[in-house]
Amino acid sequence: MEKVSERMKIRFYKDIDGWRWTGFLIAIIATFILSNADVETQWIGWALGCISCTIWVYFGWKDKDTPRALMEVMYLLLSIRAVFNWFY
Repeated sequence: MEKVSERMKIRFYKDIDGWRWTGFLIAIIATFILSNADVETQWIGWALGCISCTIWVYFGWKDKDTPRALMEVMYLLLSIRAVFNWFY
């Protein structure tokens, strides 16, 4: 069983720190705001998405999970673009 768990790509975290939960909570709040029909507040959702993606990019690189980190970089760049489009 030990050899199988060494080869598995899925990582099981025994100690999930507060920053992972914070990133998750911010992502939920951002999604809630973005899914709201109020166009005036959507920039807040995109800004919170930027914060959440930054947290997850950090953990992706820290965990050496390059595909997840690159996916979050893509979302981060698109979130920054969305916030920029709201103001200019």
